[in-house]
Parts: sequence; structure tokens; C-alpha cells
Amino acid sequence: MQSRFKQAVLFSVKLLLSIAVLAYIARGLNLRQLRMHLLSVDPAMFVLALVLIFSQTFVLNGRWELIMRALGVSLDWLAGWRILMISMWFNQVLPSSVGGDAVRMWLLRQRGVQWPEAVKGVAADRFTALIGLIALMVMGLPVLMLRVSNQAAILAIGALTVAGVAGTLVLLTLDRLPKRLIALPAIASFVRFGALVRFLLLQFERRGALFGSALLIHLVTAAACYALARGVGAQLSPLEAGILIPPVVLLTAVPISISGWGVREGAMVACLGLAGVPSEQALSVSLLLGAISVLIGLAGGVIWLASPERGSYSADKAAKAANDNAVADASPGFGPGQGEQASSHP
Repeated sequence: MQSRFKQAVLFSVKLLLSIAVLAYIARGLNLRQLRMHLLSVDPAMFVLALVLIFSQTFVLNGRWELIMRALGVSLDWLAGWRILMISMWFNQVLPSSVGGDAVRMWLLRQRGVQWPEAVKGVAADRFTALIGLIALMVMGLPVLMLRVSNQAAILAIGALTVAGVAGTLVLLTLDRLPKRLIALPAIASFVRFGALVRFLLLQFERRGALFGSALLIHLVTAAACYALARGVGAQLSPLEAGILIPPVVLLTAVPISISGWGVREGAMVACLGLAGVPSEQALSVSLLLGAISVLIGLAGGVIWLASPERGSYSADKAAKAANDNAVADASPGFGPGQGEQASSHP
């Protein structure tokens, strides 16, 4: 009961934050012009953005499959894609305290994958995406400094980039800490996770495809935003989209709102404003991008309705299982072949 109350409070806080940020952004805008941009978006550009974002699911699934393979888990491609789509339904549409990642872990467990491998695979997938995002921000920062005169914005984006690089380096070198610290349970799990990430970065035979896909996914998001910007008549170049959208994605990933709503809109207005895009057009791009995410989430919902696991699903059980196993300390370390072999079929 107490756990449900905490989850309800957390969800309410996130919902209020999303509403408050959206209301704050809309307060200084011409709402009639915003409505005009949304209703007059070029259908061809909207469909192109929809196709681009949907195509990401195949690349995402390929990346996740490679990571699971590194853990010794054989995951059928179609089964993985189905699980991924279902997780997007939970992430984007349902007002649930159980995120899509917890559902991904639960569905993997239903297919015989042990909890430690399920947790490691999903966490490594998330962190790989983060590394790709940080890499794009590092590459885009010099261009941003040449094209943008707003020093405060450059400092803010630069600080985000430096923090991301520093956090990654700390994670990868945690095993250099004194052994007494490494032995502490709260640190040991992060040390092992850092070892997995380091293995994927430096030793995994498919590391090029793995991190190439991480970069590609974010570039596709930038391309979709560029298409939407063109669709509402905004003057945004492909290069500007490539360097300004990654910070938006990074800020949206911070779990302080409902599916990123509000945070994404604020970040989009701020970042595209650096390229001279009016706030109404920038907000239109963000809202249309959110609508596309919801549409893809609904497609995942259709898959979930037809899923054989739906009858045995319990939100409380999935959340509890994910939380109980989040520390993933059941195995002594990471490396190839250390996960249990589990064949999954759609």
C-alpha cells in the first residue's frame, strides 16, 4: 500500500511538472500562430518524420540484440522487436509507474532469460545510447561555438557535454578505486556494469556496429526534427538540426516528467531558438515529435493486446521484480559468454 502511494505521488509530481512547463512555455507564445503551424504542417514531411522515427525501432532492436549476444543470450530478432514495441507502449502512453524498461526485463524473464542478464542488457542498451548521444555532442560543440553567439547557451550545452564525458570516464575506471571501496555492495554493482560497458567499447567483436547504431539512431531523430521543421516552415539547416537536437534528446531523457513532455518542449524551444527558429515553430516541432512517439506507442499497444504474456502480467510484480534485481549482482563479472543461453521466439 505504501509503495503504491509513493508511486502515485511520484507520478503526480511528474504530471504536474509536465503541465507546468508546457503552461509556462505557452504563456509567452502566440497560440493562434502555434495552432496554425500544427494544423498546416506539410503532410509529406510529417509522414517522412513518422517513417524515420519508426525505422529507429529496427536499429534499436539490432543494437539491443548485439548487447544481449555479448551477454551470452540469444534473442530472436522478431521477438526482441516485439518486446521493444511493447515497452514503447508503456513508456509513451500508459500513465503507469512501471516504465518500459521494467516491462522489457519482465518480458525477457518470461522467455527464460535470467534476471541478471535481463537487467544488464537493458541497462547497457540505455547507456550505449547515452554514449552515442554524448559523442555527437562532443563532435557538434566546436561547430556550435562557431555558429552561435549566445555564450550562456554554449556554456550550458558545453557543461552538459563535459558532465556526460566525465560520468562515462568515471564509470569505466571505477575498478581503479581502492579495493576496499570496490568491495562495497553499493559500488561493486557499478564496477561490474562499468566492466561490461568497457568490454562493449573495446573488446566486443561487433563494437563498430554497436556504437555505429547508437550514433545513427540520434542522427535519425535529428533528421526527423529537420523534416518537421521544414513541414512547419521553419528555417533550420540539417547541420543545425544535427548539433542542436542531441542536447534536446539528452534533457528529455531525464526522468522528471511524463514521457519527457514539457522538458522536451522547453529544450526544443531553447535549442532551436539558437538557430533563429521562432518559439511557435520550435514548439510545433516538439509537439509533432511527441505525437509521432504516441502513434508508435499505440502500435506497440496493439502488439501488447495480442501478446500471450498479457494474461500473466502484473504491474506490481513487474516493478517489484525489476527493483529487486536492479543491482544485478548475481554474477561475478561481465564478459562474453557469461550469461545464460536462452532462445527466444516470437
